[in-house]
Amino acid sequence: MIYSEFIQRVLVWMGNTLTATGCLGLAFGASGVIDPEFFAIGISSGIRVIGSVAIAGCLLSAIGHGMSEFSEK
Repeated sequence: MIYSEFIQRVLVWMGNTLTATGCLGLAFGASGVIDPEFFAIGISSGIRVIGSVAIAGCLLSAIGHGMSEFSEK
């Protein structure tokens, strides 16, 4: 029980951090502060890679919150 609460908190914390980082990266890339093409990998553009970080953060946070709701029942 204690381990699952720890995992939930870590997932939510990591998810929120990745979401904030991805959103800041998208905002900085759109405003021209950073060059998003620096993050390009293969045929994926840099904006797509930065957006993927934000999406991964949202998914991790949702998994953490879902685990906490499931364990309450």
